[in-house]
Amino acid sequence: MKFIATALPGVVLVEPKVYGDDRGYFFESFRAEAFREHGLPASFVQDNVSRSSRGVLRGLHLQSPFAQGKLVGVLQGEVFDVAVDVRRGSPQFGRWFGARLSSDNKRMMYLPPGFAHGFLVTSDDAIFAYKCTEVYHPEAEQSIRWNDPAIGIEWPQGEVIQSARDAAAPLLGDIEPSRLETYTAGSSTALTG
Repeated sequence: MKFIATALPGVVLVEPKVYGDDRGYFFESFRAEAFREHGLPASFVQDNVSRSSRGVLRGLHLQSPFAQGKLVGVLQGEVFDVAVDVRRGSPQFGRWFGARLSSDNKRMMYLPPGFAHGFLVTSDDAIFAYKCTEVYHPEAEQSIRWNDPAIGIEWPQGEVIQSARDAAAPLLGDIEPSRLETYTAGSSTALTG
């Protein structure tokens, strides 16, 4: 397993070692010991799977309180996956990182607690899977507008399909700061590259 630091401290790309032959392939998608060695959480408490069609954009979502770290990946298809640092007081507040995750490249992304998350399906459909460090608390769920100009995410296409809730999400600057997690020095993952 290869762990790759990104331009956004705390967000890590994970590339598994894939063993393939004419029958198909095998790879290890998670091993607690390897994650611990790279300063990432080794304990996840909830797994989720969603299926979406081309052009569906889910996000930007976060949970506060009860912030979730997430390990995300694609079982079928391709998505453009995005992490946004929304921890108040963070030197990277409002900065984003995006990467293509697919069933072909088998890449995964880890996002620390306090980051907003979203993805756009760029294939005909996609089956998306993620592991969470905290269980879902509907009362703590929040959304940020996907095209907030203050964040400036460069999505790979303009036309998107969203839920009514996501389409009506507030801008990051309109969210009461007390509803966001607080940054503390050293609170991101230990991985530095």
